[in-house]
Amino acid sequence: MSRGSPDLVTAAAALFASILACECITGGNEAIAHSRPYMASLQFKKTDTFKHECGGFLVAEQWVMTAAHCVLQGGQGIRLVLGAHSLAESNDLKTHFTIAEVFRHPDFSINTYDNDIALLKLDRVAVLSDAVKTLEFQRDGGTNPQTDDVVSTAGWGAKNNLGSRPDKLQEVDVAVMLRTLCGRSDYYGKGFTDNMMCASARRKDTCDGDSGGPLVFKGVAVGITSNGGKKCGTARKPGLYTIISRFTQWIDGTMQQ
Repeated sequence: MSRGSPDLVTAAAALFASILACECITGGNEAIAHSRPYMASLQFKKTDTFKHECGGFLVAEQWVMTAAHCVLQGGQGIRLVLGAHSLAESNDLKTHFTIAEVFRHPDFSINTYDNDIALLKLDRVAVLSDAVKTLEFQRDGGTNPQTDDVVSTAGWGAKNNLGSRPDKLQEVDVAVMLRTLCGRSDYYGKGFTDNMMCASARRKDTCDGDSGGPLVFKGVAVGITSNGGKKCGTARKPGLYTIISRFTQWIDGTMQQ
């Protein structure tokens, strides 16, 4: 086959398109504005501006749940935004908070991302509205999704492996994968623990910046977006999610503080 032949050009174009489209959050769609009023944007201060770095979700009027790896340095320099759809546009529905206290799970492992859950106590109680609402989370004894069940997640994370970020909230549906598959040595091996589930779909995944957002099943948060492969959408490194119901006792004890 000679260089520049139609077949080679077509193949190269398809490869480039797959990189740009990426098997990640862009496999979904822009969410309807404020259809997920529990979503929070964790924004870290960069010089004189704040930049979105992680997601979270409101579980009580003064509490946001997120991933522990999002707040390794505590809450200093973080602005938390509720009521957002567009991160850039100004509107009266957005509310900015500082974080009064950060509670990371004491057994969180940066090596395996096991126990990747944190609770953030806001500096004040959030005023609930059509754009700001709490999300119920799954408790111990509740029904978690099983293999092939469709779950959904959302975030302002990267749209592709080149790092492009959306301004408006994106959402995507994925399916829970077989646990024994995720625990295989060519997937996550021993790093896949009882506190995790993995979920994926063809050309659909969460990506950098979606961490901390909720995995939702039948209107209830069952997981927290945690980790995945170095590249979004890698077939054998699907998205990893912390199983919330495994931490009921820790959540209750923390939120009583």
